[in-house]
Amino acid sequence: MPHVFEPAASGRSKCRGCGRALQKGEIRFGERLANPFAEGEMTLWFHPMCAAYKRPESMLEALASVADAPDRGALERTANASKSHARLSRIDGAERAKGNAACRSCREPIPRGEWRIRLVFYEEGQFNPSGFIHFGCRKEYFETEDILEQLLHFSHALDDAARAELAAALT
Repeated sequence: MPHVFEPAASGRSKCRGCGRALQKGEIRFGERLANPFAEGEMTLWFHPMCAAYKRPESMLEALASVADAPDRGALERTANASKSHARLSRIDGAERAKGNAACRSCREPIPRGEWRIRLVFYEEGQFNPSGFIHFGCRKEYFETEDILEQLLHFSHALDDAARAELAAALT
């Protein structure tokens, strides 16, 4: 079951990593897995960079077996970084706290209006919400400070001003 890179046949499929549409003709990454519900296999579609962030092992397997991968260098660097810090693949973006969620690292409440990092866990072919982390707990939880690119990648709902504010909050 080799993983694949191929152009999207239509604009109907969505990326499993970010939830945005894969445009017709856009290169997508297909992670092939055994189908847990029937015989055969299933393919989970991702934007290549989303797969490098959230499914690094599969991306590295695919890059090792494919000669003409798009933007190979960036995908390898991202997948290797995500693989070296196991919790990095849980990042699903950043947002302002809306309620009384507790941080998964320190267990303290995250006050309304403060920046928080959304987390997801990968289970049975999908990413399920799994809580939040304080910005101040990021180094302890992820074991690295280098998370800005990944946060911005998965925070597509933020406008330019909020992105700049997010970047400033990380420094």
